[in-house]
Amino acid sequence: PIGRGAYGLVCAAINSETRQEVAIKKISKAFDNIIDAKRTLREIKLLRHMDHENIIAIKDIIRPPKKEAFNDVYIVYELMDTDLHQIIRSNQPLTFDHCQYFLYQLLRGLKYVHSAKVLHRDLKPSNLLLNANCDLKIGDFGLARTTTETNCMTEYVVTRWYRAPELLLNCSEYTAAIDVWSVGCIFGEIMTREPLFPGKDYVHQLRLITELIGSPDDSSLGFVRSNH
Repeated sequence: PIGRGAYGLVCAAINSETRQEVAIKKISKAFDNIIDAKRTLREIKLLRHMDHENIIAIKDIIRPPKKEAFNDVYIVYELMDTDLHQIIRSNQPLTFDHCQYFLYQLLRGLKYVHSAKVLHRDLKPSNLLLNANCDLKIGDFGLARTTTETNCMTEYVVTRWYRAPELLLNCSEYTAAIDVWSVGCIFGEIMTREPLFPGKDYVHQLRLITELIGSPDDSSLGFVRSNH
């Protein structure tokens, strides 16, 4: 195993036909919970249409021999060595060139995602995968959605530390700017090796933001719309 998260176990493997190294994510009992099932389906549907150097690629989906035994989902991805969270937390030195290159690749991949009218909605260091060449790929599209979907936008997306103010204020309408905010938080963390806004709850999160960048003026607050 090379990783374990809330939505599955990831193992490294070798394709017996091509001898290529891959990563296989096992999602156990994928259909027991409707929310988790939708998350898995959303990632598969989006990534199968994406083809970009800075977006993680799905190589294959391993199907069971019988439909009746289809309880676990196995998704095969290209193998990456680590993620940005692990690098930031390590003692490995990062030069300014490293920081620039990571940011460049992140913005390049995000531009592609947004050009497809998709919001990632969960950008954070642990979802940015890296290899030994410092190639960066955006992963985990389980919370992503298209901007053309008509049902009400989900408010609680993005891990709190990387969440834009409009999400902290429960705005049900938001744009691709929420991903750009996350990028800014990530870049600050790369530079300082510490989270930029490590809020303990959403009130503390807002306080940390206003302490660093100041309070918004009335014209900015006029764009904040919430039913709460």
